[in-house]
Amino acid sequence: KTLRFSARWIAVVVLIFVVSGVFFFCEYLIYFPTILKCAWPKISHVRGGEGIDGRPMDSTLRAMVLSDTHLLGAVGGHWFDKLRREWQMERAFQTALWLLRPEIVFILGDIFDEGKWSSQKDWEDDVRRFHRMFRHTTDTELVVLVGNHDIGFHYEMDWFKLQRFEKVFNATSTRIVTKKGVNFLLVNSVALHGDGCPICQSVERELIKLSRDLNCSLQDNCEGSQLYPPTPPVMLQHYPLYRVSDAGCTGQDAAPPEERHLLFREKYDVLSKEASQRLLQWFKPRLILSGHTHSGCEVLHDNKYPEISVPSFNWRNRNNPSFILASFSAGSYALSKCFLPEESTVIAVYCSAGACLLFLFLAHCLWMKGLLQCFSLCLLGKHKSL
Repeated sequence: KTLRFSARWIAVVVLIFVVSGVFFFCEYLIYFPTILKCAWPKISHVRGGEGIDGRPMDSTLRAMVLSDTHLLGAVGGHWFDKLRREWQMERAFQTALWLLRPEIVFILGDIFDEGKWSSQKDWEDDVRRFHRMFRHTTDTELVVLVGNHDIGFHYEMDWFKLQRFEKVFNATSTRIVTKKGVNFLLVNSVALHGDGCPICQSVERELIKLSRDLNCSLQDNCEGSQLYPPTPPVMLQHYPLYRVSDAGCTGQDAAPPEERHLLFREKYDVLSKEASQRLLQWFKPRLILSGHTHSGCEVLHDNKYPEISVPSFNWRNRNNPSFILASFSAGSYALSKCFLPEESTVIAVYCSAGACLLFLFLAHCLWMKGLLQCFSLCLLGKHKSL
């Protein structure tokens, strides 16, 4: 009886140890070796390693860029789906902050999944969860752009939803952020519909003013204009600039092969041709970073303006989320991609652990059955001898 009791306790201890170990690995530890593979890219002279006018490069700015977090709302978000995916994003983001120490983080829109229709109560709950998940120290600046799921597509957006978003993140949706001599142009691409709507007109007026200020800074002729460092901007927005499809996109984070040849709809999947050309003519950006498609892609516009589409950061949108690590100086930049653990890998670990536990349980049952039979035979033999 004592032997049977001890065997049960050993089995319970082994079960607890295995379950807790697998859970700790899949929900916490797995992010460390994955993100440790990532490193900040070094700026070379290939893209103009010297500063403006041949001056030496300024100190490098380390920027982390992610997109399409899509925090689930109260309407379409199942509680387990919300818990699972938000925990994944929180652990990934916090681990990346701790290991990589970026100076600035950009999130390229679609922060929330239901901002376009959420009530004030639901909005406040979504915002509270966002600030918990993407908490950061004062050493890191967090800059958030607006996306169509935050304020609605063009036909859904209004001043209330836009100003609600801007109030939460304490900034206007179209502006320039300058850090270490690098100009980052943040564009409210949802409002570039070109139909003269009030928000569209306001955003276009602001873009024209910013373009004028940047151009006069480059020409060193800034009477009555705001001064910016004399360097072309890095343009960040939610919608990609116009392209026909993702047919030319490659890499493990590109859209699935069966989707790459699907034609994009202007003003829905990508900006219109007209809006794209206006932005390029106004700002002549040295780099464009965009989101929205949930897949990665590299495009060269007019043979001189490179655009990188940043994949979604959320397991709900893709099995292999990733983010961009960017090193910027006043005259150059370098990019690298950092992949997060794949959801299929975590599921496979859980399934393998479950199969092993089932095997151990069956083996334990068979061992206990054999032990009991042996014990019974021993007792029977003693009884006969008496």
